[in-house]
Amino acid sequence: MRVRWLRSAIHDLDTQADYLAQDDVEIARHIYGEIRRRCDELAYFPDRGRPGRIFGTKELVLVKYPYVISYRVKNEVVEILRVFHTSQRPPAE
Repeated sequence: MRVRWLRSAIHDLDTQADYLAQDDVEIARHIYGEIRRRCDELAYFPDRGRPGRIFGTKELVLVKYPYVISYRVKNEVVEILRVFHTSQRPPAE
């Protein structure tokens, strides 16, 4: 399987990283890398996430950091839909 990022998810991740970088660039880079790494792992473990809030989606909750990755699996492709902080209202898919 391969992982494909939707524009909305890329925008979410970039926005989160920019926000974190205002206080600490190294923390922002670290969390950005961790989120990317966890998404890459979904290519090998696509069923790792819990059922999503929206039918047909899954959510991978990061344990170490307060982020949720919303994704779906279609035709051997893991599509990363959104990335959001747990203190935020989940975005509509």
